[in-house]
Amino acid sequence: MRLEDRTAWITLDRPPLNILDTAMMQALDAALKRAIPKCDFVIFQGAGPKAFSAGAEIADHAPKRVRKMLSSFHAVFRRLAAADSLTIAAVHGYCLGGGMELASFCDFVLATESAEFGQPEIKLGCFPPVAMVTLPQLIGMRAAARLILTGEQISAAEACRLGLVRRVVPDADLPAAVGSLLEELRKLSPSVLCLTRKTLWHLHSSHFAKQLKEAERVYLSVLMKSHDAREGTLAFLENRIPNWKGK
Repeated sequence: MRLEDRTAWITLDRPPLNILDTAMMQALDAALKRAIPKCDFVIFQGAGPKAFSAGAEIADHAPKRVRKMLSSFHAVFRRLAAADSLTIAAVHGYCLGGGMELASFCDFVLATESAEFGQPEIKLGCFPPVAMVTLPQLIGMRAAARLILTGEQISAAEACRLGLVRRVVPDADLPAAVGSLLEELRKLSPSVLCLTRKTLWHLHSSHFAKQLKEAERVYLSVLMKSHDAREGTLAFLENRIPNWKGK
């Protein structure tokens, strides 16, 4: 993490795909805990040329590890939901699963032409708890259902059309686009900007904590106890086609 001019630059640094394992999720939450009281802006970016983040570590979905993983990841969103800071996701390459949940949770998403977005959890016999809560509010129920129920990947241009992305730029122009957005926002009153963001969130997302808790309950108490959820994870780790049994 780099702190500069009341701005925190947080890099997801686990190349090539910046997969989010539990340790990385805990480090991300710790970085936010340090940064948010000191910053007006928090910017997320991915290390390396291939991805913002291709999602959560599949091995952490194992029965003995999934509860800790989910708790660690959702702590990040609970902290962001309560924050005064404005958040920006600078997305390039793959932005999938938990990576897309993190990016789409931000106030602004800037993406390169190479970026691809998707919630592929359904293909592993799972669902994305945070996206289940947030995507219908962001892009409408029909579009959210399309992404969550099919696991389809979409281009940055399509994500922009749906309203997930504010601006799409050539790959080489992403740093300049982030700088331009920051310059635009810094012309405004920082206190009023943060108050407005917090009030906007409170008015339209006040049930987020309750909804996320219910999504967690279903995920851990129902989904993770099913054969197909365990089979989907195991099949991915063993690099084979899952043998679904519908239970």
